[in-house]
Amino acid sequence: MDTQLKNLADAELIELFRSKNNSEAIGVLFNRYYHLVYGVCMKYLKHPDNSKDACMQIFEKLFADLPKHDIQFFKAWLYRVAQNHCLMQLRSNKHITRSVDVFPEYSMEYKDTLHPALAKEKMLTMMEDAILELNPDQKYCIELFYLEKKTYNEIMDITGYNFMQVKSFIQNGKRNLKIKLNESIIDE
Repeated sequence: MDTQLKNLADAELIELFRSKNNSEAIGVLFNRYYHLVYGVCMKYLKHPDNSKDACMQIFEKLFADLPKHDIQFFKAWLYRVAQNHCLMQLRSNKHITRSVDVFPEYSMEYKDTLHPALAKEKMLTMMEDAILELNPDQKYCIELFYLEKKTYNEIMDITGYNFMQVKSFIQNGKRNLKIKLNESIIDE
């Protein structure tokens, strides 16, 4: 690549491309701003390979777009072009990226499954019943920690238990809850 081209300002490179169809001018702009465009693409697309592909598409588009637009500040314009390209790509791929096993809260019921809202309510009821079956110390610590969002230190102050007791009651309570919930699910 010509070292004289590298020293030209963005506007001069764009004019050179427009007037003489000099593709090396685009190459200089590519080397100068690839990192900026790649950063924008990573911000939106969050995947290195997709971002690299998008960068190439954006710079290829410059061959068609530069003659059409009156560009005052190339860097800002290129940033906006990259941003718009990524947003359009995200919009066009939106239906592909959604997982098929995640249902909205009030989606349609299937004959073999409960409505998701009913399933959630049933699980909460089972959880409440399982908490009631815990021994009193575990029950109290679990309720304080998970339902009232208390810290270990706050639970120690409220209950008078030491740190190891609080930790033990929460861990054992959590394990017992899991066992009781699994038993409830199997029984159905």
